[in-house]
Parts: sequence; C-alpha cells; structure tokens
Amino acid sequence: MKEKPDNNQQLTIQVEELSKHFSHFVAVDKITFDVQKGEIFGFLGANGAGKTTAIRMLCGLSAPTSGKARIAGFDVYRQAEQIKKNIGYMSQKFSLYEDLTVTENIHFFGGIYGLTDKQLKSKTRQLIGDLGLEREAKKLVSSLPLGWKQKLSFSVAILHDPQIVFLDEPTGGVDPVTRRQFWNLIYEAAERGITVFVTTHYMDEAEYCKRISIMVDGKIKALDTPSNLKQQFNVPDMDAVFYQIARGAQRGDKNPAA
Repeated sequence: MKEKPDNNQQLTIQVEELSKHFSHFVAVDKITFDVQKGEIFGFLGANGAGKTTAIRMLCGLSAPTSGKARIAGFDVYRQAEQIKKNIGYMSQKFSLYEDLTVTENIHFFGGIYGLTDKQLKSKTRQLIGDLGLEREAKKLVSSLPLGWKQKLSFSVAILHDPQIVFLDEPTGGVDPVTRRQFWNLIYEAAERGITVFVTTHYMDEAEYCKRISIMVDGKIKALDTPSNLKQQFNVPDMDAVFYQIARGAQRGDKNPAA
C-alpha cells in the first residue's frame, strides 16, 4: 500500500495532472503527487524522462500546458514570481560565480534574496563557520574543491530560509564521502522545516529520501517509500527497483509498480 503524506501536515507542493507539451512531443504527461513540509522527496528517472522539464514548471520558469500545481501555496500559472521568492534552487552546474570570493558570493545572493545588511552579516558568519570555510572566505570560489563548491552552493540556495529547495543532480561527480556529507546538510535543512525536492541518478541516494517517485517517458510509474518499493518488487536495493520499472515500461506494462 502506497504511503501518502499526512493530510494534517502542511503540503508545500501539490501537483495534479500536470503536463507539458512541445509541439507533438509530450515531455511531462499528467503527473500527480503531493509533498509535505520538511519532507525529502526523491524525483528519479533516466535522462530524458521529463524530470528537468517538470522542475522548471514547479519553479515557475515554464508554464504548464495543462493540469494544476501549487508551490509554497502559490499557483504556477498566476503567481510564478511569488514562487521564485519562496524557493531555493541548485543544479549540478552550480549557481556560484567562480570569479567572486566565498564571502562575495554569499553577499551577492543574499542581496538578491532581499536580506538586510544585518541578516547578511549574521548569516555569512554562520554559514562560513558551519562549513569550516574560515580560511577560504576570501578565496575565489574557483579555487575550491568540487565538494566544497557543492556544499557552499547548497547553503547559499537556502540562505533566505525558503519553504522548498529544488536540487537537480546536486552530487554528480563527487566521491561517496563528500556525497554523504552533502546529505547531512540536506537532513539538517529538512529538520528546519525546508522541503527538499531532489533528483539524482545515484540509486543509493534514493534510500535517504522519505518517498520517491520514478518517472519513465514523462509519466510517474511508481511513488512510495524506498522500503515499500523494495518489498513490492521483492528486490534488495533501489537499483533493482529502477530496473524492474524501466523493464516493465519497455514491455508496455500500464503499471510496472503493480
């Protein structure tokens, strides 16, 4: 039986039959799901499955073709600007400026987020201390190792305490130890009540999520907790779950998770 968010808890993402068409191509096909406040929600799928297109709609960057969605309480059609003010975003390519120092990047993005000078001073000191970057504070971001860039980028993405942070393949290309450290930051953010919406191609990372959805060809083919999905498919890990769902989709099964 699929586990759903507690309706008594605040829902920060509500999606119903959301679709995106490009001419005759359907990139996202009537996806439906809810995510509650403080939940770590995994959004999985192979390249070309429709994940990035879906995220762009949820972030208010691309208008849906049809369906409904409310993000942080705001409608994706009419209130895209309000959505952008209440979310954070980080991708594998990062959003930091390589030719600015660590401190300059924090101040730059803090200014964009509308933080006051007093807030910026306090949050900069706290962020640099939490990450252990005191010696690197005045160094260019380009000089930092990849893992440190990722952790800094994530911390900057939630500098303004957004309701939701969208992470698009945030741990690509780094070693397992650094990935685990990065996920510790995600746990801390969730404990503060920030909803974390994350895409990843590392199936072991799916185990860290409260619930995951798996997209194939623009459709959500499975949505449940990792433990429930492994039990449902009678397999030991999420790699095997993903393989079973992908194989079922290739065979044309209407519901590979059934």
